[in-house]
Amino acid sequence: MENRVPAPATQHLSSLTDSVSVCGVGFTPIKGTRHLAQPDAEFDDRGPVGDRRYCLIDTDRREVLKTVQNPSLVAVVARFHGDELETTLPDGRSVSAVPEPSGETLTCDYWGRPVEAGLARGPHSEFLSSWLGRPVRLAKVPRGDVVFGEPITVAATASIRDLGTRVGHPDLAAEAARFRATVLLDTDTPYIEETWSGREMSLGNGVRVRIGESVPRCAVIDLDPLTGLRGSRILKALAEHRGGNAKGEPFFGVYAQIVRAPQR
Repeated sequence: MENRVPAPATQHLSSLTDSVSVCGVGFTPIKGTRHLAQPDAEFDDRGPVGDRRYCLIDTDRREVLKTVQNPSLVAVVARFHGDELETTLPDGRSVSAVPEPSGETLTCDYWGRPVEAGLARGPHSEFLSSWLGRPVRLAKVPRGDVVFGEPITVAATASIRDLGTRVGHPDLAAEAARFRATVLLDTDTPYIEETWSGREMSLGNGVRVRIGESVPRCAVIDLDPLTGLRGSRILKALAEHRGGNAKGEPFFGVYAQIVRAPQR
């Protein structure tokens, strides 16, 4: 899926002819589990179909599990096979089944807002409880309810390479999944994507988006994208040379909204 898009004209880039191409689409079916390339992803007017369709719930606390507080989630691979949801652990153990509605619904907290979570039957809850070392339940949630900002985030290769240089991590581009972006764009100029706010562009296959504001980042980007182990200083480096919001969260990448998607 490749569609070359000219960069917008801006005052400080008026002499620059830049172009971008889509070089990857990714998401995960279960909130917080490993971010995977999804080359066959389908989009509708609410974003990628299947993106964060499920989440894990702490039923005692009535909370949606967050990646930053449960980094071992990143080591879990979740995939759809038709209607079946497969979850696989690093040691190769896996379960695969169609999550069945239990008829139970809990109102849970997700970053201060209520989410109506429909608890599911099946082997996933016990399987993932064992991995996490705490009781959790798999739950199906309304589209977009466990998405922090907009339905789509965009990261760009030139920006990732620049950040990698600053932290002494020249292979950071190979770990683009740590930014958990829906769309990865191939660019030549670091942070040029931040000049595109309000611009529309095509992602190919009939999908068109409007670029929004910059994405504030948290400690999730310091997690190894395969193991979930902490150890990098990427967030700190980002904060040292990039602007941030009132909470001190540095910006990296941009949000996007669907303008047009294929009829399904």
